[in-house]
Amino acid sequence: VICWALVVSLPVVAPLSVMLAPATLTGISLPAWLSLGYVSLFSMLIGFVFWYRGLAQGGIAAVGQLQLLQPFFGLALAAGLLHEQVSLGMVLVTVAVIGCVAGAKQFAR
Repeated sequence: VICWALVVSLPVVAPLSVMLAPATLTGISLPAWLSLGYVSLFSMLIGFVFWYRGLAQGGIAAVGQLQLLQPFFGLALAAGLLHEQVSLGMVLVTVAVIGCVAGAKQFAR
């Protein structure tokens, strides 16, 4: 599914990439290229393979509920691993998003 989404978007993205590309690629550092490769390969392709395999094994209804906890995990990992400062506003917005999801699920019944 993800690979097909990339293939379908290619006719739009390829011309935009050519138009917006810098005149020379020498200004782009090696860490920038490695970062792009990492995000493309691991975060997008391999990450989605594991995600969809987990959905297939555990069922969409059960495993999909884990994604609702993603804002909390994201804030916790940012604070714990990256020593990011998590403000009260970030926590409030996260709680508000979860509240909206819970409200939408309640009204869907």
